[in-house]
Amino acid sequence: MAPSLRDAQVASLKTLLNLNTPLAQVDLDDANEPSTPKNPWKVLVFDSRGRDIISSVLRVHDLRAAGITIHLHINTTRSPIPGVPVVYLIEPTAENLAILTSDLQRGLYENAHVNFLGKIDRPLLEEFAAQTVASGTAEHIAQLFDQTLDYVCLDPDLFSLNMKGIFHTLQSALTADKDLENCMDRVVDGLYSVIATMESIPVIRCPKGGAAEHISAKLDRKLRDLVLSSKTNSSSDQKARPVLIIVDRALDLTPLLSHSWIYQSLVYDVLDVDLTKINLRIPVDKNDPEKGTKKLSYDLTASDYFWARNATLPFPNVAEDVTNEWNKYQEDADKVTAKTGTSIEDLSGESQQFAAHLRGAMERLPELRERKATIEMHMQILEILMEGIKNRHLDRCFHIEEELSAKSKVQMLDLIKNDLGNNSVDKLRLFLQWLLTTEEDISRADLDSFTQALEAVGAETTAVKYVKTVRQLTRMTMISSAPTQPAQSTSQLFGGFSGLSSRVFKDAKLSANLEGVLSGIKNFLPKNTDLTLTKITESLMDPSNAQNDAIRATENYLYYDPKSSTARGTIPAASQSRNQQNTVGRGIDATFGQRRQGFSEAIVFSVGGGSMDEYGNLQAWATRTSASGQNRRVVYGSTALYSANEFITKELTPLGKEST
Repeated sequence: MAPSLRDAQVASLKTLLNLNTPLAQVDLDDANEPSTPKNPWKVLVFDSRGRDIISSVLRVHDLRAAGITIHLHINTTRSPIPGVPVVYLIEPTAENLAILTSDLQRGLYENAHVNFLGKIDRPLLEEFAAQTVASGTAEHIAQLFDQTLDYVCLDPDLFSLNMKGIFHTLQSALTADKDLENCMDRVVDGLYSVIATMESIPVIRCPKGGAAEHISAKLDRKLRDLVLSSKTNSSSDQKARPVLIIVDRALDLTPLLSHSWIYQSLVYDVLDVDLTKINLRIPVDKNDPEKGTKKLSYDLTASDYFWARNATLPFPNVAEDVTNEWNKYQEDADKVTAKTGTSIEDLSGESQQFAAHLRGAMERLPELRERKATIEMHMQILEILMEGIKNRHLDRCFHIEEELSAKSKVQMLDLIKNDLGNNSVDKLRLFLQWLLTTEEDISRADLDSFTQALEAVGAETTAVKYVKTVRQLTRMTMISSAPTQPAQSTSQLFGGFSGLSSRVFKDAKLSANLEGVLSGIKNFLPKNTDLTLTKITESLMDPSNAQNDAIRATENYLYYDPKSSTARGTIPAASQSRNQQNTVGRGIDATFGQRRQGFSEAIVFSVGGGSMDEYGNLQAWATRTSASGQNRRVVYGSTALYSANEFITKELTPLGKEST
């Protein structure tokens, strides 16, 4: 099986840190040593984007293993470190190049290995070359590379271009054509980086009109240049190719507003998550609230086995599994204690109690300590999630959304006024979803009544003004789907969990009142329902088993093949990307054979924002359909990954202010 996107990016980064020498060329003996003649000690300098990219997949011990003795931000004050090479990982901007030139003039390091995250524009490169020649520092530049790493990998097959505000930029009538072009060029560069990392030229499918078509056309041109300049890439290549599905976020806004019962979606909804770092506020003393709170941070790393196994599962399953994992850990720890006569906490690698017959038990200590830290981290996360679920009635919100579109105007108004307490933001999210999905006619008077009711409970309703303007268009592109299995009661599961886990959480020195936290939380598993984007993906990957509505929705999707001489066209003005209906097609209309062509691998990209809920839904579909025979893989990406509150605040509210 092909490596995951994260594994491929990690391999590229390690090669970069090894001074762009493939790791296979390093002797095996040298590979185990942090610093060797072939892999010397180095300084790493990055800008903010480079930091985000590298910190999402590598940790400090990974950098040390690659020979990085110190890592610094390019904008910090840095002292000279003579005799040591430096690796730069930066965006190709005029500001960064000015600092780089200054570093070379000051002689901060022995020599510079410069790596740009994306391709540097020729005028900027010529200007940098002129500055280097004028300052006489050319001899200090050992390497200069255009890398294709301009994206952030957040999970094995999840990436983000980390471009917040793109949905507003593309949808706003106030955005200048030049800004639109620059915005789309950045998206194209990011997608090009992902494709280059995966080392496979995809077929591109997208709807007619809008930013998705414009980006597809630009990307097609760029990939054609790659195919023409590559000696190994030929149209006769028999390697199975993926399909790249590019859609506009306006296709379906509900996944960015919905409440989920899936672990990873709850984490991103309830907690403060920055890329792969979870920031928590916990009490200094749970028995004395007056002592205030302290900050606690956790990283979701590739080695986190519990997250890898449970991220896409419903919350009750995760709560049960953490209990089982703690019990397994306690059993293994007890076995070590029985052999050594002392507990794991009292043992250390330097202990004088070592004896030959105890070596086997001692060798398990690092693994047991790591397991304990992982389990305790997720226990802490689950405890705070439980509080959030109870305080915000998230179980009730999720249950309401299961049948939200069937609610009448009277029922929805009553829910806003009398249900869920004064949870204003969650009520706004419920209403926006209902507005986008209901079949009822909504008059101006109806909308005023809803707006007043939301404002009465403290909601900021500016976003409603924008959503009402795109309601009809979004309703035409959304695809309804009957659940493949009904919601399941889990009262027995949750009941058993609360009694057993209360003791377990006490043992882990967490909440002593777990039953109180869990009381009132509804116990059920979600319906197995595919979202609109999942249905579209199925219709393009597996059309023989797709829903008829999805087949009709993708019937007129454009077809681009960068390896074909026919599937291409011209690029119109950027301002036409705002028009969802009247843009002249630039790809080709797919033939019947192309429309019915199946794929085992897809890259699904949303222009304007994505959500963990959508990612999890796609992965669940891929897992479910792979079980029936052909293995399927879906890589999901977006211009930025949002929580619902962030999407409303940063994207919908500014657009609402511009709406009349």
